Amino acid sequence: MKISLINRIDEISREDWNRITGLDYPFIRYEFLYALEKSACVGEETGWAIQHCLVYDKDELIALMPMYRKTHSHGEYVFDFEWAHAYQQHGLSYYPKWLTAIPFTPCEGERLFVKAGIDKGSVLKSILSFITVSAEEENISTWHCLYPTPAETELLKSFGLTIREGVQFRWTNKDYRDFKDYLDSFNSKKRKTLLRERRFISDQGITLKQIHGKDITEEQLNIFYQFYQLTYLKRGNPPYLNLAFFKEIAETMSDQLLLILAVKENNYVGAAFSLVGGDCLYGRYWGCYEEYHSLHFEACYYQGLEYCINNHLKRFDSGAQGEHKIARGFEPVTTYSAHWICDPEFATAIKNFTKREACLMEKYRTNAAELLPFKK
Repeated sequence: MKISLINRIDEISREDWNRITGLDYPFIRYEFLYALEKSACVGEETGWAIQHCLVYDKDELIALMPMYRKTHSHGEYVFDFEWAHAYQQHGLSYYPKWLTAIPFTPCEGERLFVKAGIDKGSVLKSILSFITVSAEEENISTWHCLYPTPAETELLKSFGLTIREGVQFRWTNKDYRDFKDYLDSFNSKKRKTLLRERRFISDQGITLKQIHGKDITEEQLNIFYQFYQLTYLKRGNPPYLNLAFFKEIAETMSDQLLLILAVKENNYVGAAFSLVGGDCLYGRYWGCYEEYHSLHFEACYYQGLEYCINNHLKRFDSGAQGEHKIARGFEPVTTYSAHWICDPEFATAIKNFTKREACLMEKYRTNAAELLPFKK
């Protein structure tokens, strides 16, 4: 096997990339990653230098893996700032590092894609050998693989990588007939609370529109982006993504976009932007001009739940954090990341840390599950 790194995704064709990855997981599509590059949301200037890993058998592309050369740890959602600080205290450089992840997207999915009939373990073994040999030459301290699937996590673990655990909240469709059928699985108190939240929306004169990608107008996209910006600006931070990115994916992968718009007195007052995978809705971006009671819950969760039920999607992945999701029926699940650490002493220290952290994560997950609204 021959392994090479490319500095631009368009160094290979869209057809070759998507042939290996498929289209079910929207964030790995050539169109999505190309939009990030074309809009300059990622690149050398933003600390996300592209280093996508391609694997060839002779002249045939048989596997690929997204990868970036990072000079910081922002936009990852698996936080290693303390690790970087510890390196600095010991006079070592933590950056640059290699990162296999989808930028600004804490959603579980495959990270190594191989052609049908090719053994994934053999490919991963070759990639890890490449990483360990090349790291010193490239001045790389570590390699991190964020939000791989459980199956990939087990494979990474079998090669000696340190596994770190986290918790997210996700929804599973248990073949609900409609939203009422879903609510019937709640205990009486929680069901009344949720119904009251939905009534707040109508009582405030707000209606919600679900707009599929091909039907999203330029005006609606611009309005959404203003809302999205405000989510960050209210916290004093610039947004990770720019309008050019959203315009690009609206043109190139509209079949996997869903926009929820909140309307009051003929004015848009809030929006939620999601991507649709093969059997999963990925809730991603949200914003509003001013706060309305329960609007966030309606736009980001209840509308998405209805969409999943009506379209027979099995899962709703609403991203990182958010303990308020528990009361809406999003169950705590374990997430994973895998880490290769070049320095042997730090490798041991970090492995010991992740073991202790995993015990705390398991306790947290168990306690969170006890708060779910379902009937016992």
